[in-house]
Amino acid sequence: MKVTVLGAGAVGGWLAAGLARGGAAVSILARGATLEALRRNGLVFLDGERRDVHRLPAGDDPGALAAPDILLLGLKGHDLPAALPLIARALAPHTLVAAVQNGIPWWFFQGGFGGPAAGLTLAGVDPGGALARAIPAERVIGGVAHVGARVEAPGVVRLMKQDRMLFGDPAGRHGAALAGLVATLAAGGVNAEAVPDIRMEIWLKLWGNSNMNPLSALCRADMQAMLEDPGVAGLVVAMMREMAAVGDAIGLPLAQSIEERLVVTRRLGAFRTSMLQDLEAGRRLELGPILGALVELAAHCRVEAPTLLGIHGLVRLLVRGG
Repeated sequence: MKVTVLGAGAVGGWLAAGLARGGAAVSILARGATLEALRRNGLVFLDGERRDVHRLPAGDDPGALAAPDILLLGLKGHDLPAALPLIARALAPHTLVAAVQNGIPWWFFQGGFGGPAAGLTLAGVDPGGALARAIPAERVIGGVAHVGARVEAPGVVRLMKQDRMLFGDPAGRHGAALAGLVATLAAGGVNAEAVPDIRMEIWLKLWGNSNMNPLSALCRADMQAMLEDPGVAGLVVAMMREMAAVGDAIGLPLAQSIEERLVVTRRLGAFRTSMLQDLEAGRRLELGPILGALVELAAHCRVEAPTLLGIHGLVRLLVRGG
């Protein structure tokens, strides 16, 4: 299996290392300081006291790398539209795209999704629908990463906590490729599994991310501190209720109760969300895919979501003021 990874950040680097350990022929598309570090030192993967170095082909020109069977997108969702020309150059006619982003991905409502959101394109995810036209859902393997990892330096990724890496085939066309990807990652030490309904897994993760991420940016606190504060915890519950109502409207009802989902969140302890880490590092926040898309979706379905709308507005002003 030939895999090109675009975006050797925390999740992309973790998966690239796992694929390489599992026997895949892995190459990395990168640029700037990350590309220089990969060429000089290789991809360095840290897990506790363990230190692995993977000397992988790396470049900024897809034409100089082997045509992949799978292009794994490790970039954050809000970076994908700008990267589309590079993505298009990396795609051979047979290449499938494994998308591992937080929030609602561009393909979510394409490829046979029914109900009032069928075929919907969200401006906060895919402005003008360019991603959906270039990479239809029929070409996608969707992914959900339940992992804590961080970039310690360009080309250096540290795994902090591994739970599960879920993949699914939204169009039901690529069972063999899905099985091969999961098996390769599992052989490389990644707790990967194939799931029958990847959209529901994405929606369930977003049920936690859509509140904890933006609220952590507003109050600059970890998840444990937020849930211990009655006022912040009340906002979390209100946002979860509104998202659950949106899910009911589009045909994605949540089987968990809010309290059951919060039990899972509390187990993470004093975890600092990705959005808080991005804010502190001066990076652009992935607000559109994680919360802006929900606000758009609620408006499309005519579901009242004042708390989602208000928190989205506050974070937009925070970004603008920064």
